[in-house]
Amino acid sequence: MEAKAEDKHIKRMAELLRQGATLTDLSCPACGSPLFRLKDGTLWCGKDEKKVIIVKEGEETPPTTSNTAMETLETTLMTKVQDIQGKIQRTDDVEELKKLSATLSELLDNMEKIRKMKRTSRETQRS
Repeated sequence: MEAKAEDKHIKRMAELLRQGATLTDLSCPACGSPLFRLKDGTLWCGKDEKKVIIVKEGEETPPTTSNTAMETLETTLMTKVQDIQGKIQRTDDVEELKKLSATLSELLDNMEKIRKMKRTSRETQRS
């Protein structure tokens, strides 16, 4: 059972690399797994499938946002986008590709809406 879980994590990390993420020299403070830097600059734990914020000694902790639900939702949507992308790569069925493409488009639209809401929230907090 443990080997299957480890294989799943390794496959997940390989998928992140295929999608353009870069492996960093940092490790997850929660599980010790290597961290990846996504294309948008976010640090990501491939094992925990979570965003990671590293605070160096002497630095202030970033202000916590009231957008925790938005962060969680964005993370969930990113995971689903990656899952759909894998399914698209594995299928040759045109009808299935149409369904997956429509789902992917909706997920990406929703991610963009969340990001806009987060930007608006940050701008409002600065004002």
